[in-house]
Amino acid sequence: MSASDCSGVNSYGVEYQEFSCTYKFLEQTYTNAEKYYDPIPVMQWMQSHNTMPILAIIAYGALIVWGREKMEKQEPWKLRASLALWNLALSVFSGIGAFRTAPQLFYNLTNMSLRDNFCADPLQTYGSGSSGLWVQLFVLSKFPELFDTFFIVVNKKRLIFLHWYHHMTVLAYCWHSYVTKSPSGLFFVVMNYAVHAIMYFYYFLMAIRKKPKWLNAIFITTAQLSQMVVGVSITLIAFYFYMKDGQTCHIQKENNIGAFLMYGSYLFLFAQFFVERYFKVKAKASATSPRKKKL
Repeated sequence: MSASDCSGVNSYGVEYQEFSCTYKFLEQTYTNAEKYYDPIPVMQWMQSHNTMPILAIIAYGALIVWGREKMEKQEPWKLRASLALWNLALSVFSGIGAFRTAPQLFYNLTNMSLRDNFCADPLQTYGSGSSGLWVQLFVLSKFPELFDTFFIVVNKKRLIFLHWYHHMTVLAYCWHSYVTKSPSGLFFVVMNYAVHAIMYFYYFLMAIRKKPKWLNAIFITTAQLSQMVVGVSITLIAFYFYMKDGQTCHIQKENNIGAFLMYGSYLFLFAQFFVERYFKVKAKASATSPRKKKL
């Protein structure tokens, strides 16, 4: 990478601009390993091992069934300390990821046209260098995130459809988006990193029983629901640019259809969860509470 023009070249020969070196106050916080990161070797490995997410999803589903059967006659493990550390680790990781990818998204939106943000080769716009590293880590983090379900199973908590369906589909979609080089992937990465940083920190506070009274779970669910609304909107914008300029736009039709179906289903399920948890429960509580006597 040239220090003067902030340009770099990955092993595919694709030239990119390392945005961090254009902001001197930010550059000092980046390591050379980040700024010079070449994502191609790992990307090529992922492209030649497309069965990995499928095998992980199958193993994940089988372990859920096996684990719930094993725990049926056992007492909950009550791994509160381990759960707290796990949630804190994911919150810190997601927070760092958000701070590493959000500036790149801001830079792209302010220095490129909207069309290029949705159509340009991601190896040029965000997939190489520092942001490329954290996008790659984001995709790979969907494997360890499956471990969330372990705590639900061994603690004998209620395992809802939304939980395991989300883990399975997001792993498959993120892998496919990465190996097919989805131009709009950075939008999803930044959103997910940011929401997860907040969500897992909330779970950490719950695990150590230090959650402030003002921090209601409805804030977390609202953030998740908002993410799905934005996700659906992004896929619709991507469809527009694909239909308008499909020959030169890097959007892959099948991947964007998958994104629309995934975010659309999440939007429906989170909206359903939101209504059932925060409105039906309140309505039921009001109906069963004793009426106040009239003065």
